[in-house]
Amino acid sequence: MKIALLGAQSTGKSHLAAALATHLSARGLHVHRVDDYGPDWSDIANRPPTQEDHHHIAQTQMASILTAPAHTVVIADTTPLMTAVYKQMVFNDHSLDAWALACQTVFDITLLMGLDLTWVSDGKQRVGADVREPVDQKIRALLAQTNQPYQVVYGTGAQRLANALFGIGRQAPQWAKQLERPESPALWKGPCETCGDGDCEHRLFTGLLQR
Repeated sequence: MKIALLGAQSTGKSHLAAALATHLSARGLHVHRVDDYGPDWSDIANRPPTQEDHHHIAQTQMASILTAPAHTVVIADTTPLMTAVYKQMVFNDHSLDAWALACQTVFDITLLMGLDLTWVSDGKQRVGADVREPVDQKIRALLAQTNQPYQVVYGTGAQRLANALFGIGRQAPQWAKQLERPESPALWKGPCETCGDGDCEHRLFTGLLQR
């Protein structure tokens, strides 16, 4: 089972990866996390990646995912699709798109982080909260090109984990039967901006993209 976590910067991918790993491990599953290689690469190189570097970063990330131990639940804190998005954003270069989408098909489950968390700078690559929305739009646009299924995850703390588990259940219902997961979050908790229903948000956003 391979689970992909996608999302713009400071949207909680790493925190959710850790929470999912803890939750699934506690239920007797063997879990292998693959962290985002991009920040490590930048720390080692002591510079931002150039246009040519992105392909190496994406290949290394995917190699780590594909060489994970057999019979484990692989939780990937980002995939080559994110590298392709940033290559679009920074260099207006779409050369990674097709390969990144092909890589995305190996995942059984794709979770997209919502933009409801407060943006926090890590003092390294994150340049501002204004970048998150266009990155989010590009992720969705790429996934829509090949009708890649995904679930949007909102909420904080335990609620975010609960919503992620619900999203996993929607995409892999047979596998998720072995997990103790909560019932579906209430469809309407308030106005759209505070609603916790990722499916509803997914439909609304997909409709806007198709106009």
